[in-house]
Amino acid sequence: MKILVTGGAGFIGSHIQDAYIEQGHKVCVMDNLYTGRKEFVHPETTFYKVDIRNGEMVNNIFADEKFDVVNHHAAQMDVRASVENPMFDADVNIVGGLNLLEASIKNGVKNFIFASTGGAIYGEQDYFPADEKHPLRPESPYGVAKLSFERYLYYYGIVYGLKYTILRYANIYGPRQNPHGEAGVVAIFSQILVNGEIPTINGDGSQTRDFVNVADVVKSNLAALEVKGDSVIVNIGTGIETNINEIFQHLKDASGTTIEAIHAPAKKGEQQRSVLDNSFARETLNWSPTINIQDGLNQTYTYFLNSKGD
Repeated sequence: MKILVTGGAGFIGSHIQDAYIEQGHKVCVMDNLYTGRKEFVHPETTFYKVDIRNGEMVNNIFADEKFDVVNHHAAQMDVRASVENPMFDADVNIVGGLNLLEASIKNGVKNFIFASTGGAIYGEQDYFPADEKHPLRPESPYGVAKLSFERYLYYYGIVYGLKYTILRYANIYGPRQNPHGEAGVVAIFSQILVNGEIPTINGDGSQTRDFVNVADVVKSNLAALEVKGDSVIVNIGTGIETNINEIFQHLKDASGTTIEAIHAPAKKGEQQRSVLDNSFARETLNWSPTINIQDGLNQTYTYFLNSKGD
């Protein structure tokens, strides 16, 4: 198959690109390199440096390449930035995504895979873990935009027959994650410990997240190519809560340091608990996570140690 991976020079997308090529697919990557890195683009990949908000350029590429599948990971992914500038967030995550949908229906795309969000869509959970039927109460413009695009996919599926798979991710961590800005806590802590600096934990550190390794996420994107029948929405998580203090302790052990974290005031509006039920993923994708948190954190710390922040 010929597959487009948007955001394919980024943390998650680049791993997916590698796996698709390894399976023998022809892969194109579309990335504006705002947060992505050109060195993450596989040498066998056809690379387009383009912003998905450029509808004309996007459609021209679709018309030339005739993709079978679009795997959409390009995004404005900073929750705090979405709060500060909701219009920019919507411009990328909704309008940019609509450019891809329009180009898809005009140019014969058969399958659309979308990287959505679990925690940000469900908001404060009523029960734990949250399944796909949990009420949807996003509390940030980022979450609102992801949910809006899910609704657009439903519309394009009903009206135009576009088949789609929506993957609602838990908190993804692993090699290649950006440790700067509003990044994942694992990448931030790893880089700080490699630098011999002192990490800061917001609040008392008891807040929990469902941490899923990027290698397991890649497997869900491979499985999404094989979904038969109707379009689906699927949680991709471990079903296990891990608090931030535990994450730091695991990484501290991996580093062998005696550095202790300091605590700062909790961030306003930060979700206290988030964890996803993956039963439906097991049923529809034959997918389940295989990397436990300790092994995954050891691997991630080693990556940052070897990369020295490059």
